Amino acid sequence: MTLEYALEIEGTPETVPGGTGILLLHPSTGETDRIDTDFLKTDTDSFLVVSTRTTAREVSQKLEYYDVDESRAVILDTLSIERGYSRRSGEGVHYVAAPDDVDGIVAQVERFLENHDGKVRLSFDSVTELAYYAGDDAALETVERLVTLLEEHDAVGLFHLSEEVHDDDVVEQFRALFDGVVDLDEDGNVSTAF
Repeated sequence: MTLEYALEIEGTPETVPGGTGILLLHPSTGETDRIDTDFLKTDTDSFLVVSTRTTAREVSQKLEYYDVDESRAVILDTLSIERGYSRRSGEGVHYVAAPDDVDGIVAQVERFLENHDGKVRLSFDSVTELAYYAGDDAALETVERLVTLLEEHDAVGLFHLSEEVHDDDVVEQFRALFDGVVDLDEDGNVSTAF
């Protein structure tokens, strides 16, 4: 039986089935935090934030600011090691060796999905940063692997991509991997395609 997940993003269906991957297209200055945190705090038993853009501490501050229940959160920090920050894996924070360690990222996501039941969400912030470190091809392949994991585990995911940074054909290749697209413009207006 497929789970149904409520969505609190304007212009999207009220619910989507488990296995749904959603692409959040945004300008590089876009206000993505509001959409991201609304996605994470609605109808969720647990969630994983894969952060290639900010450190675990910054993700925690964002969750706190937007009043997201951090007891449901697990954070995968791909940056701290690269930046030389001290890191202590705790109950809710994990690390990979480098921001371009795509196999490590996929393995951590798979482990999270295997170990959490109920309604589970994934936020990947951001695919653009992953492509910066690992290249477009590796980023596309990683997203494809993660979307497949969402389907296998009846989870849903929101993946951030900054439109301005990528060639149009690359954006289209990413679009093709997702069930729905949320397009945020510079003024904060949202258009969607599901």
